[in-house]
Amino acid sequence: MPRQFAGLTTRGWCLLAAGLAAALCAVLVDERDLLRLAAFAMMLPLSASVVVGYTRHRLRADRDVVPSRITVGGDCQVRLTLRGTGRLCSQLLVEDVVPDALGGSCRAVVAHPPRNGAVQLSYPLHPVQRGVHSLGPLIARITDPLDLAQYGPTLAGHSRLVVIPAVVSLTGLPAGGGLGTSEAAGGRMGFGPGQDEVVVRSYRHGDDLRKVHWRTTARRDELMVRVEEWPERGRATVLLDHRAAAHRGGGPASSLEYAVTLAASVYVHLRRHAQQARLVTADGLVLAGAADQTDHTIDTALDALAALRATDQPDLASGPAMAGRQDVVAVLGALGPVAIEQLLAHRPRGRRSHAVLLDVAAWDSASSDPIGADPAQAARLLVAAGWSVAVASPEQSPASVWDQLCSSSRSKLAAPR
Repeated sequence: MPRQFAGLTTRGWCLLAAGLAAALCAVLVDERDLLRLAAFAMMLPLSASVVVGYTRHRLRADRDVVPSRITVGGDCQVRLTLRGTGRLCSQLLVEDVVPDALGGSCRAVVAHPPRNGAVQLSYPLHPVQRGVHSLGPLIARITDPLDLAQYGPTLAGHSRLVVIPAVVSLTGLPAGGGLGTSEAAGGRMGFGPGQDEVVVRSYRHGDDLRKVHWRTTARRDELMVRVEEWPERGRATVLLDHRAAAHRGGGPASSLEYAVTLAASVYVHLRRHAQQARLVTADGLVLAGAADQTDHTIDTALDALAALRATDQPDLASGPAMAGRQDVVAVLGALGPVAIEQLLAHRPRGRRSHAVLLDVAAWDSASSDPIGADPAQAARLLVAAGWSVAVASPEQSPASVWDQLCSSSRSKLAAPR
């Protein structure tokens, strides 16, 4: 098809066909006036196609997203700048392709297309779900005054918008281990110049009596024992369970989004309290805080969480990342027997372990659960293994769930052994 015919509208094609028919009739009846009219009818859509095509090649556009990185629930503005010449077209319809998660595509009609200057357009975005979204392309619909020809050129490509999960302010730290401090956890005691510091803690059933530190015992009036090694303080691993089978619901109200928000809040909370924290996913991927990384900023973790998607992997493969002596704070979905065994295999007794179990059935009670959504049984098994456990429901805020976990850890530490 010739380029002149490519942009013709239905009206343009009809006028061109009518001109051809009139020209044929003019030749048959030898009518010159009809032939002139036919020539005019055929040249009109062809001329419109040439003019609109010329305008298409002269139009340019730029897109600015301000800001290009926002939090869920925040506001940003998309600014479009159209440049070129539109003196020969009647109107300009522009459409910027926007993902449905951000509200869908935006359209605008420019009644006075740009000639030698620029036209500014803008529209707001209010994202309600995290993710790395792509805006664009920006497509124009250019027509002539008679709507005989039109073109849909792409004026601008794609722009990136990063929507990071919301971070909720938390207070307090779990007791015991490297995160929290308490009298029951022991202390660091010095005894005179030149003597090494000693780490002591309260006596527990089964401790070797040869390790009793009598001087501290006499001072505190309770049996205290020496700790052979210094505890690694300020080191923690935040585990995020992002298995698709372990979560319910869809969109921003799903249990996965709740888990991401809670994990992000916990990680940021630990980092702001000068903790050496790592953020690990259920498949063993370290999103932030890896030993071989030089960039351990909070923004790195939040950007990684923005791009995180649910995995189809059924098992928890993050055991090696939890096997050290650091504390673990796990944000977990529905747990089956296999997943519980995987957790306990890498977290023996004596390691400070904390878990938030999501009652995922409360997020979507109508769907079936292949691995068992009742968190009560999983909570009993973890508590029996020495874990501090809190159960989260959709009605609870992440801050209240964190407070519940901290209270559970203090109760666990104070319980007689």
